[in-house]
Order: sequence, then C-alpha cells, then structure tokens
Amino acid sequence: MRILSTIPSATEIVCALGLEKELVGVSDECDYPSSVSSKPVVVRSRFDTSAMSSSQIDSLVSEYYRSGISLYTVDRDILGRLKPDLVVTQDVCDVCATSSAVVLEALEKSNLQPKVITLNPHTLEDVFQDIIKVGKAANRLRSAEQFVNSLKRRVERIKSLPRHDARVVCLEWIDPPYCSGHWLPQLVEYAGGKEVLGLTGKPSRRITWQEIANADPEYLLLTVCGYDVQRTLKELYIASNIGEWREIQAVRESNVYVMNGSWYYSRPGPRLVEGLEALAAIFNHESDKLSADVGIKLTKELLTR
Repeated sequence: MRILSTIPSATEIVCALGLEKELVGVSDECDYPSSVSSKPVVVRSRFDTSAMSSSQIDSLVSEYYRSGISLYTVDRDILGRLKPDLVVTQDVCDVCATSSAVVLEALEKSNLQPKVITLNPHTLEDVFQDIIKVGKAANRLRSAEQFVNSLKRRVERIKSLPRHDARVVCLEWIDPPYCSGHWLPQLVEYAGGKEVLGLTGKPSRRITWQEIANADPEYLLLTVCGYDVQRTLKELYIASNIGEWREIQAVRESNVYVMNGSWYYSRPGPRLVEGLEALAAIFNHESDKLSADVGIKLTKELLTR
C-alpha cells in the first residue's frame, strides 16, 4: 500500500504502526520520526515562519483566513507521480495543517481516487479512535488496537496518581495570548490539575493577559503551537515585558514551564501521552525528571529578564 500523510500527527501514527516503508509522501512539517525527512514533500506551507515573531505570524494567518486562501499548497506534480492508495488528512484546524478540502481538490484535479480518511479529533479518546481508523484503513487493525491499548494503560497509570487540582493555564500562543483547547485541558485534568481558562473539546481562543492574571494560575505552561522549547524561549521577553506578568502566582512562585508544544501538545498523535506524563511529573513536583526536549522549568532570572 502507498500511503500519503498530509499532517505530522498522521505521519507519526503511520510510523508507529510499522508502516513507514509504505509511507510515500509527507508534508513539510512532518519531522518525526526523523527518518521521514527523506520522503517526498507533497504539502507545503505558503510562507516560512522561522524568522517571524508570534505577532507577525498571527497577523499573516488572520489575513489569509479573511481572504479564504489556504495556508498550504499541494504539489500536484509530485502527487501525480506518487499515486497513493491511501491519503490521511485532517479537519481539526486549517492553521495547523492543510485541510481535507485542499487535499481533495488536488486529488480531483490530478484524476486520482485513493481512499481518503479525514481525522478530526477533539479529545484524547478521539486521537485513539483515529489511530484505530488509520490502522483499519491500512490493514493493520490488530496492531493499531494493541498500540492503543498500550497507550491507554499509560494514561490510566497517570490518572491513578494522587490529584492536586492545581490551577493551571496553558498558553498555545504568546502574542497575542491564546488559552489551550481540544485535548490539552483534558491532559491537564488527567495529570491531576485543572485548566482554568481552556475547555476540553473546544478550540483554543484568544484571551488577554489580564484574564490570565485574574485566573492567577499556580502553574503557567507555555505549550505554544508549532514551537519547540528553544523557539518559545526566544519569545519569552514578550511575556515578561507585559505589566500583568508579575501579578501571576505561577510567575511569582517560579512555576512557569516552557514545553515542546510542537511535539507533545499541538499534534493529535501518540506522543500526547508523553506530554501527559510530563504534566504529571510537573504537578507531582518531579520536574527534574523532564527531558530537555519535552520541557524546562524557568529560572527566576529568565522570568524577570
């Protein structure tokens, strides 16, 4: 079977099910496992955000959204050469990845009729169902079921730990600030905390720094969509220069964490469970066990620079 993944989370699922050899094409944002970097890129973002600030990216995304133009393009020449049997796409967020409508249009114009499955998860359980869906479509149902069961056991272990019900705010964007949504508030709950601004199963939304200060979270987690730890650290100055920043309990008590949002929180794939385990370590005062690629606790010097 020839599989095309148009989104990073689907690429991770396909590879986790032992189907990397069948994966013939990916998007330019697919970077895990690292071996997929050698695969032909079929879907690309229209612009390079690596040198842009959060504010600049937000403005550009808003402009594209208002215009109705997709943020992503499909290379129909490569698509035509690959002739996939199975295409995996998504309808969760048009900003984070190309939508199914763009992919379906490209397939139609290329006179291709592969099987297409569209993922649209809003909770962790939805993600598990998507893994089953991909496994069934790729003739790996049993492997998918076994894999999901192993992930569920890890989740249940975390849920069995003592609860602290600490007040938590996860930020999916810094400038302007966005609270968390979809599965992330649920991960916080499973890890023993309570997301006081984000809602499980609902999209992230724009908020104000005053709302964050009023919520006065005990823990503030910077889980920026599409950013790793180092990229988020580069923009920390934006938050630390906000007047309300020092009013937040988490800042006053040095309970602010910069997390790898791109790998462990933004993508609805298997590594959400690793993100959950990291949250549990934080809330159980075991943040020293975090690996640097998952997240770091900010020092007082970084919080007030």
